Amino acid sequence: MDASAHIDDLGGFIQASPSSYHAAAEVARRLTEAGYAALDETADWREAVRPGARLVLVRDGAVIALALPGQVGSATPFRILGAHTDSPTFKLKPRPALASNGWLQAAVEVYGGPIIASWFDRELELAGRLVTRDGTTHLVRTGPFARIPHLAIHLDREVNTSFAPDRQRDVQPIFAVDGPDVLTHLAQLAGVSAAEIIGHDVVTVDTAAPARFGASRSLFAAPRLDNLSSVHAGLTALLGFEGGDAVAVLAAFDHEELGSESRSGASGPMLADVLERVAAAVEIDLHRSIPASWCLSADAGHAVHPNRPDKHDPTHRPAAGGGPLLKVNANQRYTTDALGSALWARTCEAAGVPWQPFVSNNAVPCGSTIGPLTATRIGIPTLDVGTPLLSMHSARELCHVDDPAYLRAATELFFAGAA
Repeated sequence: MDASAHIDDLGGFIQASPSSYHAAAEVARRLTEAGYAALDETADWREAVRPGARLVLVRDGAVIALALPGQVGSATPFRILGAHTDSPTFKLKPRPALASNGWLQAAVEVYGGPIIASWFDRELELAGRLVTRDGTTHLVRTGPFARIPHLAIHLDREVNTSFAPDRQRDVQPIFAVDGPDVLTHLAQLAGVSAAEIIGHDVVTVDTAAPARFGASRSLFAAPRLDNLSSVHAGLTALLGFEGGDAVAVLAAFDHEELGSESRSGASGPMLADVLERVAAAVEIDLHRSIPASWCLSADAGHAVHPNRPDKHDPTHRPAAGGGPLLKVNANQRYTTDALGSALWARTCEAAGVPWQPFVSNNAVPCGSTIGPLTATRIGIPTLDVGTPLLSMHSARELCHVDDPAYLRAATELFFAGAA
């Protein structure tokens, strides 16, 4: 396992994936270049889905890829890595043109749960999709374009003791003092008329390049590590996958940061639809297959914060560089149980990968993942894992360079069903 090469590739993947739509497109691009065939949801799949097939399907900002074994039986199981393509950010409002006191601005609303203060005084990119009157989708990105400016300390002497930005007043980014409005600029980049744009899903992202740093260059900072670190682990594991007895699946959903309730989210029908159609095409009996299958819900988790260790459980202290987390919660905010714990321990041991149990401090309620949603909708045994981070939901997050490669190595063995 070459952690250095893996982290460099992760950095390139992140730079190619400023929005969920770009991330899904980049996954599909890499897989089709490796021989995966693109599936069309409106087509008959019976010709495409066959033993040994490699397939990929994009729905909006979500993507599902499958690698079928060479021999398929009625009880062939699925090994699924579930992740998500979206991150907390700001999203353009339907009418994004805004101006104030000589500044041109972009009208945005808060998407998910970002650490809002971390977005100030950064060069931001706008990225996402435009839809024209004829229904055509255009992916677009601006490069460094906008900035949410702080009020100078001379105008707010309490900024270092009481900074609590107003979610409406304080977060509208500036991008110019003259020129076209934001939607016209995006249309020009896409090569279409602004009058033809009748829909858009466009978000902000930090434009600073992913970077290794620190005394031994063992730290890695980038936007969207939550949760492109997991999407990339699943993608690269599929690209390195040489086959096994199960159907290997990468399911990267959109809208997890909003609760996953969309047609491309984990609460929607996408994964169930794909599994049913694939199973029908190769005569897998899902009632027999699903109980023998596993879903690895992979989403970033928390390393112990050195300045606030009191926020973490005193007996579970995940460390950066200590390997992926096995996330456990007594109230099933994470789905891991004893059977899942045993599977993860066997998988990591066989892959030569260290791993770390994670539970939340009882006084600090944890978030959740796509794990409970997938287990509930599909009925598939599920466990929750993830790369340990600092600064989760910041505009720019931090991990150890070894941990994403550890997750990839464990995922590849998980796909093979070797443990």
